[in-house]
Amino acid sequence: VQLVESGGGLVQPGDSLRLSCVASGFSFKSRAMGWFRQAPGKEREFVASISWGGGTTYYADSVKDRFTISRDNVKTTVYLQMNVLKPDDTAVYTCARSSSGAPSSDANSYDYWGQGTPVTVSS
Repeated sequence: VQLVESGGGLVQPGDSLRLSCVASGFSFKSRAMGWFRQAPGKEREFVASISWGGGTTYYADSVKDRFTISRDNVKTTVYLQMNVLKPDDTAVYTCARSSSGAPSSDANSYDYWGQGTPVTVSS
């Protein structure tokens, strides 16, 4: 199993970024996927998750209405579109594979993790 994130970078408040996570080594279309983040000196926190077919999504309250998770089961890729970025969004963003097809905010529901891509929001 491999999960490779990309798309992070340095942006200004109010800007947008789209993160990608390319998955390989398993049946991507059968598993829910999630995004988590960890800011410097803070615990890892849930950001968003999406069901195996993309029909169900969950978001942390802090990103609801600004971030959108989506997936392309042909390209075996999960995306995180982040709009109206704030300095508090600064973190390393990591995608993860769920142990089932159902989305979850519980990190214990995920069994494989990528290396992460850093996002810095600063003026």
